[in-house]
Amino acid sequence: MHIFSKEISPLGMGCWPIGGPMFKDGRPLGYSNSDDSESIRTIHAALDGGITLFDTAAAYGAGHAERLLGQALVNRPDAMIVSKLGLAIDETTKEILGEEASPDSVLPAIENSLERLQRDCLDIVLLHLNSLPVDRAMPIFEEMEKARKAGKIRGYGWSTDFTGNVKALSRRDGVVAIEHGTNVFCDTPKIRKAIAHQGLVAFIRSPLAMGLLGGNYRKGSVMPKDDIRSTEQMWLTYYKDGKPNAEFLEKLDTVRDLLQSNGRSLPQGALGWLWAKSDRNFPLPGARTVAQIQELAGALEFGALPQAIVSEIDTLIGPKHEDYVEKEL
Repeated sequence: MHIFSKEISPLGMGCWPIGGPMFKDGRPLGYSNSDDSESIRTIHAALDGGITLFDTAAAYGAGHAERLLGQALVNRPDAMIVSKLGLAIDETTKEILGEEASPDSVLPAIENSLERLQRDCLDIVLLHLNSLPVDRAMPIFEEMEKARKAGKIRGYGWSTDFTGNVKALSRRDGVVAIEHGTNVFCDTPKIRKAIAHQGLVAFIRSPLAMGLLGGNYRKGSVMPKDDIRSTEQMWLTYYKDGKPNAEFLEKLDTVRDLLQSNGRSLPQGALGWLWAKSDRNFPLPGARTVAQIQELAGALEFGALPQAIVSEIDTLIGPKHEDYVEKEL
């Protein structure tokens, strides 16, 4: 698909995992075991595998993920970068300080991201506050529009799981994308319909259910203490008490063979499921190692799962939670 005259493959790399440590009120919000040198190699391996879309945020690693991307992509203007604003950060302490939703914070946030990413213009900027009321969000988008007209960004959108928020953006020329959570465990047909109706792109966060659909975690697996998946938060449904949620593991076992049809690996099948749902879906699986991104890039060769297999998977997974709201970063 062409976006802003750039040919972009239907798969991106999520950069939350490479951000490294980050905290809020003393709780870890990052993924464990990141290594900057390996992260740079992973970004380059993504490019080698045909991935030129990278999703990040000021909040990821409290600015660190943006700086790594800037370093790795300094000579790749063809790569598309999606970043997010709306959370205040302290780069020194790696703290997420909380909501930053005043309109006068928008342009400084964009300028700071541009500096960290070593870019003169950002491809797409998203509002990072999932459930911000529409009346408070609209002045933020007005400032994004000003930034677009000033040549600081090419387009903008919202990282949100609320269909009403998608519809609220319908009359803005600069809106190009919505980022929302969807995966095999959690289909979201209402928001998908709203995105298609408005002709937008869907950036899919958590396409592998925070790693659960990667196939490496079993019953009894324990997340490291410095990993966000070990924390207790209301929205963290895929993991419980620092372990994979047994309910989701059972569901996965019922569809594992279907996802691995025709030689696919488990994560490749999970990505194929998303492509079968809509040709507007751009999954953004997180990766922090070369091996991970190479396996994910291999999904491009397989493409979408056949609709018959998708229907069987959906039947086995069971009822969808249409009121599900993803609140992860």
